[in-house]
Amino acid sequence: MSIVDTFDPIGAEIVKAENNVTPIENFPKTMLIAFSAKFCSLFLQNHAAEEIGCLKAGGMRFPIYRFAHEGCEIGFFQSMIGSSLAAAFLEELIALGAEKFLYFGSCGALDKEIAEGNLLIPSAAYRDEGTSYHYAAPSDYLQILSAPKLAQIFTELHVPFRMTKTWTTDAFYRETSRNLDLRRQEGCNTVEMECAALMAVGQFRKKEVYQFFYAADCLDAQTWDKRMLGQMPADLRGRILAVALETAVRL
Repeated sequence: MSIVDTFDPIGAEIVKAENNVTPIENFPKTMLIAFSAKFCSLFLQNHAAEEIGCLKAGGMRFPIYRFAHEGCEIGFFQSMIGSSLAAAFLEELIALGAEKFLYFGSCGALDKEIAEGNLLIPSAAYRDEGTSYHYAAPSDYLQILSAPKLAQIFTELHVPFRMTKTWTTDAFYRETSRNLDLRRQEGCNTVEMECAALMAVGQFRKKEVYQFFYAADCLDAQTWDKRMLGQMPADLRGRILAVALETAVRL
């Protein structure tokens, strides 16, 4: 049986997320989630956040924080990268009681006209990973139902952005030029590792999941251009975190 035939919309899960988490009283309904340790460090340096618990994976603990911003109580969490791990953490945060999630992280640009640091909102995700096929009926693309609301918030905040399809893949060392050309012909201007899975989980669990990217490296050249990947200027990191915070309180 092919992976595209694995979606089982009615079967009960054998292992449930609630079996693997410890309940946390008054858990935040809205979560702000980064993939970068540097963003997490910047957040903790500038906000009075209380550690309220953690999730665990591979013998490591991933703290969950609660903080107040503009009168709203919000949770903050640093997720692991990759579709399967990010989706598992999302399941566990849902089991703890969260209902709205804003993810932000880097992406590769498939169009050299997208400058490093530009913000992008995905409207649909090409499902070149495995996790989403367990949460949604088979299709090449998963439509991102939360994108219009996120775009509206960015517009209200006067934050420049570009809407685009994205290519979600688990195999970043197998992003071939042929596949890149195919995805770009279909309207994908970014590539990343989590979006399709996160959106599939959110839609299946009927929770609001939002995501935006900031452009880091560029694949639209004869050779890979690392650009600012892993070397983002501190002032830009601060501006992106500010956008994430202002957006989270408006979800």
